[in-house]
Amino acid sequence: MARYEVIGGTPLNGTVTISGAKNAAVAILPAALLVDGVCRIENVPDISDVRILLSILEGMGAKITKEDCGTVIIDSTDVHCTNPDAELVKKMRASYYLMGVLLGRFGKAHVALPGGCNFASRPIDQHIKGFAALGADVEETDDYVELNPGPDGLQGNRISLDVVSVGATVNIMLAATLLPGQTVIENAAKEPHIVDLANFLNTMGARISGAGTDTVKIKGVEQLQGGTYAIIPDQIEAGTYLAAAAATGGNVLVKNVIPKHMECITSKLEEMGAQIINYDDAIRIRCDGRMQHTTVKTRPYPGFPTDMQAQICVCMVLASGVSRLTESVYETRFFGYCSELESMGADIQINGKTAIVTGTDKLYGATVTARDLRAGAALVIAGLAAQGTTFVKNIHYVERGYERLIEKLTALGAQIRRIED
Repeated sequence: MARYEVIGGTPLNGTVTISGAKNAAVAILPAALLVDGVCRIENVPDISDVRILLSILEGMGAKITKEDCGTVIIDSTDVHCTNPDAELVKKMRASYYLMGVLLGRFGKAHVALPGGCNFASRPIDQHIKGFAALGADVEETDDYVELNPGPDGLQGNRISLDVVSVGATVNIMLAATLLPGQTVIENAAKEPHIVDLANFLNTMGARISGAGTDTVKIKGVEQLQGGTYAIIPDQIEAGTYLAAAAATGGNVLVKNVIPKHMECITSKLEEMGAQIINYDDAIRIRCDGRMQHTTVKTRPYPGFPTDMQAQICVCMVLASGVSRLTESVYETRFFGYCSELESMGADIQINGKTAIVTGTDKLYGATVTARDLRAGAALVIAGLAAQGTTFVKNIHYVERGYERLIEKLTALGAQIRRIED
């Protein structure tokens, strides 16, 4: 086991460069299995989720080569496995994208149910609905999902999602890319990594339109060819450093970002009193004095992202007045970190889907436990802003989604180190 030791009270200052998007990488890497040839994928973040996923692909027969600067080369020519390693699959949530990939390439799949952060019930019923609409016979147990062609075979279809689901949108896109006919996904998710996946597939020869809107159309093609593609910057990693700079009263230039993707986050930080300057591919944040209270409600993109809920909550804790934070995607997410912040001096009252946050002048160092990826990032931010020393446990969650966190924060002046127990 390992933990972070964070000595707080130092404003973050300097420049940080954002890595490739975790949520895009974990969709694009399995999508390489659809390609008849070699994919060169650049800007891949070196995080534990990606390392697990690459191990799964390698175990299925893919040839993986890693180069410097986050480049991964995947040759899927010899992949014939439709039953990936169950123990590895259970270690990460996004492994369920293998269902769509294998259904699209081989017409069948046997995939264990995924693991990952356990901050809420996250059923895959919309994924199953999509696979069935494409003509698959679905067998779902407590341990796995098995997909086989139905009596009429697999082909494109019109699918209207009951709720906006990033995972289901991605899985249906992956499954439909190589199927005959046209697939139309209505009420599709619009997140930047949905667009990035579509751009990757189109670069390899797919025919996908409408990504980034609520209607995505996929015209099936017979084959995808190899090529080179660079993953977009990570919106949530960038937002986390922006929130850390605001919480510590710092002045930070965040490089390698797409400012348009960040507007849902930077607009709230500006509302709280932070100064934001947008450049072509960078954002500067400066926060002088105490922040002001605000109201945030998480929503699917382009709304405020649920994956930034915990980080903005830390800013609210340190702001003046009373803030309201409403979670509309995963309502139980508060329980992953609010009690930990309270042990550091925060005043948070949870009423159903809403947290009422009364600002405080100071947080104090404590020993806290991360219960999921973004909750862990929030606790690191709280430790950076607090007086004294904070120990963050269960840091394996944090390392699922943040590349070189210690190195990047240290370069900004933070006093943080990883302790091996």
